[in-house]
Amino acid sequence: MNDMRPLERIVDTDNVKITAKNVQVYYGDTHAIKDVDVDILANTVTAFIGPSGCGKSTFLRCINRMNDTIDIARIEGNILLDGEDIYDKRVDPVQLRARVGMVFQKPNPFPKSIYDNVAYGPKIHGLARNKAELDEIVEKALRRGAIWDEVKDRLHASGTGLSGGQQQRLCIARAVATEPEVLLMDEPCSALDPIATAQVEELIDELKETYSVVIVTHSMQQAARVSQKTAFFHLGNLVEYGDTGDIFNTPQDQRTESYITGRIG
Repeated sequence: MNDMRPLERIVDTDNVKITAKNVQVYYGDTHAIKDVDVDILANTVTAFIGPSGCGKSTFLRCINRMNDTIDIARIEGNILLDGEDIYDKRVDPVQLRARVGMVFQKPNPFPKSIYDNVAYGPKIHGLARNKAELDEIVEKALRRGAIWDEVKDRLHASGTGLSGGQQQRLCIARAVATEPEVLLMDEPCSALDPIATAQVEELIDELKETYSVVIVTHSMQQAARVSQKTAFFHLGNLVEYGDTGDIFNTPQDQRTESYITGRIG
């Protein structure tokens, strides 16, 4: 098991949405991500698992260039979205993030009304020509976020006044309001109680019908419940990637088995 290349068991290469080739990430002198090659499929939930500090969130942030906001970060290699290199100088990161939405670990609604939280992105990107169109976009996004019925009568109340689980679903609605193709989720349930977690997990299952979803999670149970593909990261390396059932039941790399059985973490 000295070969550091990831073990892959991809079956449907015609359905690739994102391709990473030889991706390296450096924070100053620290080599945080090493030689990552992976194909992420469309209309699929892909889970990134691994111990704390293993690079899974760092790699997730590469997919919509969030690491651009960190001065000491340097990314090498290629990440392609529908065959287009997202790090090409001609690619506008703001436009990219409209196509690749992100939901963070801690719900972070803007200190605005529920309506304005969701309307913010569509306004910036000019997706609505008038108020009626904006109203329609907001309602559609809140429905996709599975929160419309809970907030439809108080759209002008503050988004920060919602419960934690509602805030996270509002943030998901905000992320999908710009009609992204990919939805990145960085431990979206870690700050939520079990009931709210179950609601978000159910929502993730529905969202894959429309989006490619990539979720970072510390919970192997959650990865097993919501994902069809799983990637195991360890010490900055993508160790193994394949169907979730295979990764959990018949891992091919000893490090994967050790993590899943609790011997490393």
